[in-house]
Amino acid sequence: MTRVVVVGAGQAGLSAAYYLPRFGIDDAVILDHNSGPGGAWRQRWPSLTLRAANRVHDLPGWGLQDALGTHCDDVPASTGVAEYFGEYEERFDIDVHRPAHVASVSRTDSGYLVAGHGIAGPFEYRTEAVINCTGTWDSPFWPTVRGASSFRGVQLHAHDYRTAEPFAGKTVAVVGAGITSVQLLLEISAVAKTMWFTRREVQWDATPFDPDKGRRAVARVEERVRAGLPPGSVVSVTGLPLTPALRAGIDSGVLVRQPMFRELTPDGPLLADGSVAAADVILWCTGFRYSMDHLAPLGLRSPGGGIVMTGRLATEVAGEPRLHLLGYGPSASTIGANRAGREAARAVAEAIGASGPGSGSGSGRVGATQLA
Repeated sequence: MTRVVVVGAGQAGLSAAYYLPRFGIDDAVILDHNSGPGGAWRQRWPSLTLRAANRVHDLPGWGLQDALGTHCDDVPASTGVAEYFGEYEERFDIDVHRPAHVASVSRTDSGYLVAGHGIAGPFEYRTEAVINCTGTWDSPFWPTVRGASSFRGVQLHAHDYRTAEPFAGKTVAVVGAGITSVQLLLEISAVAKTMWFTRREVQWDATPFDPDKGRRAVARVEERVRAGLPPGSVVSVTGLPLTPALRAGIDSGVLVRQPMFRELTPDGPLLADGSVAAADVILWCTGFRYSMDHLAPLGLRSPGGGIVMTGRLATEVAGEPRLHLLGYGPSASTIGANRAGREAARAVAEAIGASGPGSGSGSGRVGATQLA
C-alpha cells in the first residue's frame, strides 16, 4: 500500500515528486521505465543542443544553469538534461524506481492497482491516487499511406533519428509540419538533397513568443480537453517561430513545402501531377501519440475521442479526483508541466486527506519500499 504513485520521472513527474512532500505526502512511489534520469530527453539526437532545443524549463527549486553552469548552450540536450535531472533527484532526495515498466492501472475499492515489472521482477502497488506523467515520446505516430510497404528505400521516424551522416549524398523526403521537421531538414540539407511534404500549409509566426501568446495557446488546448476532444498540437495553435535560422532556410530553398503526396511508389512519393519524386529515404516527422496504453483498463476515452479533463489546470480526469494526467493537453510543455505538477500534488493531497507538510507516514524521503 502507498498513498500516491507517480508514473514517469520526466519534467512533469519530477515536478510532482518535488511538490508532493510540500503538501504532506512524503511516501509517494515514483516509477520510471528509463534506465536513468532525463525522461524523453535521453533519446534526442546527439546534435540537438540545449541552444537549439525548445526551451528546457527549470524544474522547481533548482535551475538548469545551477546544475550545468551558465555556458551550457552547446551541451547536447540528451546528456545535459539527463545530468540535470539526475542531480535534481539527488538534491531533493527523490527516489525513482527504474527501470520500472507499468503495464496496467485498474480501479480497486479503495483506489487503484498499478501493476508492471521492474529489475526485481513483477510488482503491484495498491494506491489511493495516481499521477500519470508518461508523455508521448514512446508512441511515435506512423501515418497510413497507400503503397508504403512497396517503397524500396529506408523509412525512418524522427523518434529514431540520430545523425545526418548516413544520408550523405542521398535524397531525403521529410514529412511533417512541426518544429522537429524543420530542425532536421536544416541539418540533413547540409549533406543531402531534401524535399519537404506537409499535409497543411505551414503557418510561420514572426511575432515573439511572449507570455500572453503562451497563455492563449494553452487556453485553446485546455478548452479542447475540457470538452473531451483530443488535444491539438502546439504548432497547430501557435505556428512555427520564424527565427533567423528558419528564415535563412526558406531563403535558401530548403524550407519550401510541397503538398502531401498521394501514395508511395517503390521509387518515392507519387505527386498530384502523376510524377514520382525519386527518394532514397522517407523521414516521418509526424509526431507522437500519448503513451497511455497502461490506462486502458480505466476506460477513460470520451465519445469525442479524448479524455474529459477538469480541475484548476485541467489535470484531473473528470469524475476521478485521485487520477491526474500530466503532459496531456495544456500541461504538455516544460513550463506547463511545472505548474501542473504543483496543482496535481495539491489536488491529490486534498482528495486523500493529507493534512499538510510532513504529515506523511514515510521517512521524509520521496519514495517507498516496493511491494511484490
